[in-house]
Amino acid sequence: MYALTFTLNAHTIAKNQDNSYKSLMSKNPTQTDVARYAQVSTATVSRVLNGSPLVRADVRERVEAAIAALAYVPHEQARALVMRRTRTLGAIIPTLNNAIFAEGINALEQAARLRGYTLMISVSNYDLEGEVMLVRKMVERGVDGLMLVGNQHAPEAFALLRNSGVRFVNGWTHDPALRMANVGFSNREAMFPVVDHLVASGHRNIGMLAGLCTMNDRARDRLIGVKERLAHHGLALLPKKVAEVPYSVEHARAALKPVLKTDITALICGNDVIAFGAVFEALALGLSVPGDLAITGFDNLALARELSPAITTVDVPTERMGECIANSLIDAVEREEEVVSRRLPTKLIVRASTSIQGLGPS
Repeated sequence: MYALTFTLNAHTIAKNQDNSYKSLMSKNPTQTDVARYAQVSTATVSRVLNGSPLVRADVRERVEAAIAALAYVPHEQARALVMRRTRTLGAIIPTLNNAIFAEGINALEQAARLRGYTLMISVSNYDLEGEVMLVRKMVERGVDGLMLVGNQHAPEAFALLRNSGVRFVNGWTHDPALRMANVGFSNREAMFPVVDHLVASGHRNIGMLAGLCTMNDRARDRLIGVKERLAHHGLALLPKKVAEVPYSVEHARAALKPVLKTDITALICGNDVIAFGAVFEALALGLSVPGDLAITGFDNLALARELSPAITTVDVPTERMGECIANSLIDAVEREEEVVSRRLPTKLIVRASTSIQGLGPS
């Protein structure tokens, strides 16, 4: 109903009226708040909400920008969303280009269907501003519950969900310090066994190809976890030994060469796709894996065990997580209570890319 342009305009308005914005965002905004913010009458706001053709285009745009800025949900709509169940869940994921999300969403959909719910899916492409629009669309379509990926989202997205009463949960992560429902795992602590394994194997000069961290708290937490665990062993991850790359084989291959100049003997990758690129490039350069360079991944994609050498990686309980997310959302909707957080375990799978003998579980 409200275009992304209005969301962007709302950011401009918010900057110009910062104190007013913070004050109004601290409570559930009313139609009067929208009118005051847009400097129009409440009758004009009502006409815009009802789609009246009697409102000038510039006034309509100003009102819609205020609605977006305040994350306003009409009282009648919010009450209807709370009282009426559509037996529909929503899921907004960063990308469909990573098989790990496809596996999780597939499990979520199957678990939801078993309980009589359907699933709506949207893709944000790691764009937090665009995700706000997707959240609004999900709310307007009356989803009973919504899954987001990770804990990093725009404040406007959280405000929309709070004001609408839609239950939501953040998947693929777990941080008990945050006051929001999480169903997933600690991306930071999942890296500890990886570092421990490499250090126990004799590696002291370790580098990392991390995912892009700016819009991705999971990638950032994995990088933090590696740094923290290396420090535990009296080691450091120097800046010249680290590169942030998109989750693609091509970008991983290009990023490896500069990191190799630091004479690392082991490379930790932010996910399996990055690890695939690192292995391909290392072999193309004539290096032995793991003889010259040990390489680890994250996610335990099916291809990780089929490559030669097979990739040491962190197994993520993707299917179980999808099932838990569906059931946690549905339970919260049907019991009219808060979504319950749940932490799931990860597991290091040691394979030939870090062990010349290929020892360890497969």
